[in-house]
Amino acid sequence: MDETLLRDLTPSVLGVLVRRGADFAAAEDAVQEALVEAVRVWPEDPPRDPKGWLITVAWRRFLDATRSEAARRRREDAAAAEPAPGPAPADDDTLRLYFLCAHPSLTPSSAVALTLRAVGGLTTRQIARAYLVPEATMAQRISRAKRTVSGVRLDTPGDVSTVLRVLYLVFNEGYSGDVDLAAEAIRLTRRLAAAIDHPEAAGLLALMLLHHARRAARTAADGSLVPLAEQDRGRWDRHAITEGTGILQAALARDRLGEYQAQAAVAALHADAPTAAETDWVQIVEWYDELARLTDSPVVLLNRAVAVGEADGPRAGLAALAALDASLPRHTAVAAYLHERDGDPVTAARLYAEAAAKAPNLAERDHLTRQAARLNTLRPR
Repeated sequence: MDETLLRDLTPSVLGVLVRRGADFAAAEDAVQEALVEAVRVWPEDPPRDPKGWLITVAWRRFLDATRSEAARRRREDAAAAEPAPGPAPADDDTLRLYFLCAHPSLTPSSAVALTLRAVGGLTTRQIARAYLVPEATMAQRISRAKRTVSGVRLDTPGDVSTVLRVLYLVFNEGYSGDVDLAAEAIRLTRRLAAAIDHPEAAGLLALMLLHHARRAARTAADGSLVPLAEQDRGRWDRHAITEGTGILQAALARDRLGEYQAQAAVAALHADAPTAAETDWVQIVEWYDELARLTDSPVVLLNRAVAVGEADGPRAGLAALAALDASLPRHTAVAAYLHERDGDPVTAARLYAEAAAKAPNLAERDHLTRQAARLNTLRPR
């Protein structure tokens, strides 16, 4: 059984049912039932036209599920209108589903879950495991999302930025359980970038590839975090870096700069440096200036303060940091790092300990705690 084929076919099959007039929620349920049937039947009797087989079975499941006395005539008309068996239509409704699943009426978490289910072809159980929540909780979230977008008609072009934001959220969830959400986000973004002529779709794909290329080097054998400057660059995926850089260069050449292209440019500069000491921090600061202009994001300004500290010295970085809200996530950790660079281990150790108490996850907390302990060990008795 080729799971990748099934997942690739899922959005186009769902799109066909919706285009025929099926309610989104009912159509999605019917497609999931067809996928289950495919898993049961295909190993022994593979179809010549997998997409056509799925469309036929899903449409019949939809008709069976919606047949009732009150609407018998409408259901019989729909059954009579069923196309004759033959090659599946070449139309691909995947793009429409991207926009439907990223509808502004949905919360970000619901949009992500629905995208993974309807476009990604993942089961509710797989999505629940990836997000470390009970399957029943995820099923309720997906059901609510399906009800919300049922009946929504996309008569005007969807908002590409919303779709990209949803895919970016999927990527940032990382991976857990049996579903690698980072890899899944790359797969979905690759398909989107191939479907639309948009430099920011390409920019997001480049960003994902460049960040994902460093994944193997981000953790030590014991699971502890390895900072970028200390990573073994020989473990970085050079194929992904080359691909990501090429995609980014093509996008930048179109002179329609967006936030994902700018973030990818920063990632590319890190990837290009043979060693941490050879990183072009001056150019990175310039890209953060562009990002700040594009997004007005305090997180961007926080990262810029780190880059300024590397390019112009830790005191310049601390001056840039002083202009930011101290309640920003990771503000204290950045302050600790810059104070250590400035030769003030006592202040740095105290700030590392404070940052550890505020860390958003266990791995980061342990890393910051070790940094504080390291500096305290070096203090004269």
